[in-house]
Amino acid sequence: MMLAVFLSLAAAATFAASGLFIDRVSPKVSALQMARWQNSIGFAFTVSAMLALGSWRSLTAEQMLWLAASSVTGIMLATTTFIATIQLVGARLNALLFTLAVPFAVVLGYMFRGETIGALQSAGVALILTGIACAILGPGGTEGLRKPKALLPGLALGLLTALGQATGNLLARPAMESGAEPFAAMALRSGLGAVFFVLLLAIPRLRPDARPSARDLGLIGGSAVVGIFFGMSLLMAALAVGDLGIVTTLSSTAPILILPMLWAISREPPRAAAWTGAALAVAGTALITLGA
Repeated sequence: MMLAVFLSLAAAATFAASGLFIDRVSPKVSALQMARWQNSIGFAFTVSAMLALGSWRSLTAEQMLWLAASSVTGIMLATTTFIATIQLVGARLNALLFTLAVPFAVVLGYMFRGETIGALQSAGVALILTGIACAILGPGGTEGLRKPKALLPGLALGLLTALGQATGNLLARPAMESGAEPFAAMALRSGLGAVFFVLLLAIPRLRPDARPSARDLGLIGGSAVVGIFFGMSLLMAALAVGDLGIVTTLSSTAPILILPMLWAISREPPRAAAWTGAALAVAGTALITLGA
């Protein structure tokens, strides 16, 4: 169990660090451009692991279809809006908004898989919403905004990211439950995402004006390796040795873990509202997981 705890917390730390890498990329790099490079680099690493393990042979045609559908919402949509949200409201608020993927998953499970919503799950949703409101409305809640009027568009994109991620997980579940190998699933999802973002170059209005600088490419590569490759690998390893509820809860602590990281970078301690909001969001995630 201790191994599962360590792996889950390590996964959460990598997800938080990945957001910080993206937050430091120049605003001149568009969300689509960043998503293209991030998914291409992430795919290169995951496909290398897949080929080394020979796990590509494990996927059936039906599993591939589920994973392809998952890639549309969880990668093509959610990756773009995830990056755009960070560009608008910063990594801290983005990490908080991302916890909404958990209640969205509960609602989608109820709507499409006949899963029930209990009292603990309802209380968990309320705690997550309260935590986000506390972090935004409290002192210093809008720190990290790139533009004065970026809050509402950032919140909308954050909601879309959480919904896209939850839908992607829902669509991937049949493939994973039927025995799809994790590295093969990750490679297929990220590979299709990379192809999609490259194909968008055929649309003149979506072509970037210039290639990202060497510094920006390094930061994008860091976010891909840390978040997509190491983060997802740690999460899969944790699920293999630990209880689903514990792993889900601990791997969702990124909103708390990102605060000391920001403290180390900025040399300024986060406000009390930020700590309180993050703690409430993680507590809400725990209640939803326990009530599942």
